[in-house]
Amino acid sequence: MIAYAITDLISFSIEADMIVYRDKLNQNYASNAKLFIEQAKKLSFSKILLHSDYKLAHYLQADGVHLTSKQSNDIGKAKALGLFVVISTHTTQEAFQAQELGADMITFSPIFSTPNKGEPKGVEALKNLVSLLSIPVIALGGIITEEHIELCKKNGAKGFASIRFFKEIIL
Repeated sequence: MIAYAITDLISFSIEADMIVYRDKLNQNYASNAKLFIEQAKKLSFSKILLHSDYKLAHYLQADGVHLTSKQSNDIGKAKALGLFVVISTHTTQEAFQAQELGADMITFSPIFSTPNKGEPKGVEALKNLVSLLSIPVIALGGIITEEHIELCKKNGAKGFASIRFFKEIIL
């Protein structure tokens, strides 16, 4: 089960397989992203990604980019730069489009209740989507306990992504 941490921390001690730097409000995103990648490369992450900016990810030599659900047109551009591409999806249609355009994996969300993210999809929708796709599906949204992770695993997710789960471990 892939553990995928979503964080805005530059100094971290997160135990995850993959990590993405996401800080939507930071005016110094590029310089902080550079520091983030430098620090993350000292650790044992299989993939280090930046959020949404595939050009910056390539320039800073990140392993890949995590695109928003509105960036499906950027999948091919990011792949052309040699980046590993994860894209957020919220519907079956978005997931199929991401697969067709060459994404390496998708996140599907929200699985569980999470602030300001709409009605949860639930594990049945996750299970159904996993059965329809050939690329890995990473469960996202409201995953804050080991029980949530186990439910995602039982329903076919190749991994889980979370902000709060990893923050809880750090605190």
